[in-house]
Amino acid sequence: MRVDTISVGPFQENAYLIVCTGARECVLVDPGDEPDRLLAAVRRSGAALRAIWVTHSHVDHVGGIAGIKRELDVPIYAHPDGKPLYDAAVEHGRVYGLEVEQPPEPDVAMREGDRVRVGTHEFAVIDTPGHAPGHVVIHGHGMAFVGDCVFAGSIGRTDLPLSNASQLAHSLDRIAALPNETILYPGHGPATTVGREKVSNPFLNGMARIVGSE
Repeated sequence: MRVDTISVGPFQENAYLIVCTGARECVLVDPGDEPDRLLAAVRRSGAALRAIWVTHSHVDHVGGIAGIKRELDVPIYAHPDGKPLYDAAVEHGRVYGLEVEQPPEPDVAMREGDRVRVGTHEFAVIDTPGHAPGHVVIHGHGMAFVGDCVFAGSIGRTDLPLSNASQLAHSLDRIAALPNETILYPGHGPATTVGREKVSNPFLNGMARIVGSE
């Protein structure tokens, strides 16, 4: 299995292409912008795109979905609690001066305890609200796609509409409980590990519980 990181759009949001090299299948996680670039990455991979997985529905994570879905009609997986944000993508884009195409309705509800697959690889879905309602972490095979819950050295903001600081604190505890060697693939910035963040990130080692920076 291979994970390619493609940072897209003005927010430099990390979209991830997860490729099962054996089955020659792939999924896109959080295609937030620049759908043409992401489609080109899919073509270069030589794998067939099977799904789009959404960790949460902020505009910088869903803004590229419509362009991809139009070219490759694959199912969109998203938590239903994120629907208010998902449905407001165009409006939220305008707030930031962005022209965003409204993403199509999700095809599959993705919730706590669900399992999602790419080729022969299966991942678990963990509910991690706080930064946004309906936020999930997709975990398996020594890695976790954590959206905007946690970053290298920081955490996601809780001063945004529908955010909740106490929920995020609980979600961070769940992430910190994963094995230390787990690679964390965040929505912005470099990858890190659970063990590294438990040592160096004040929001995971108990030194602070305040609003993050992304």
